[in-house]
Amino acid sequence: MRVALIDYDSGNLHSAEKAFQLMGRDAGAEIIVTSDPDTALKADRIVLPGDGAFPACRAALGEVDGMAEALREAVLSRGTPFMGICVGMQMLATTGHEYRETPGLGWIGGEVQAIAAPGLKVPHMGWNDLVIDRPHPVLSGIATGDHAYFVHSWQFQVADPAHLLAHVDYGGPVTAIVGRDNIIGTQFHPEKSQAIGLRLIANFLRWTP
Repeated sequence: MRVALIDYDSGNLHSAEKAFQLMGRDAGAEIIVTSDPDTALKADRIVLPGDGAFPACRAALGEVDGMAEALREAVLSRGTPFMGICVGMQMLATTGHEYRETPGLGWIGGEVQAIAAPGLKVPHMGWNDLVIDRPHPVLSGIATGDHAYFVHSWQFQVADPAHLLAHVDYGGPVTAIVGRDNIIGTQFHPEKSQAIGLRLIANFLRWTP
């Protein structure tokens, strides 16, 4: 099994690569960091990380010639299992509103809006307790109350509640995990979330949607 970790100069690639390699050993997975669309298209799993502002990440992905088209073909047409992390998850949305209105990939309907948490610091940074809204194979062994590590000021507000898999409480509900079909995305960083994050990665590597 080959897992493509997409390199477009906007992801926390080093720690993500280490975490996926660690869990990939038991799953028989080869982790490939790549900016080559053909490699992404041929992969058995695709992971899209992202750090920074939504418009910058979306522009950076668009600047990798052929990558957006390869991802669309692999994920939407061929059904390749896909995981987005942090801004890589936010880019699944229809539109982002950070700094300016920016079109997302549009794979899961919704908008990326600023976190409104009166009296609390933004960015939402550090550990928070997950609340599981819907069961999902990638969340096997992960329960409400388990901790995950977040660093973000903007959140994905899904159009269809069925696509919200988990949230956290930070002055109100804040989206933590979204998903549909062969697509899943985490606002938190699984590679920084210790045992829970590693379990989620292992589940993703074994997931057969």
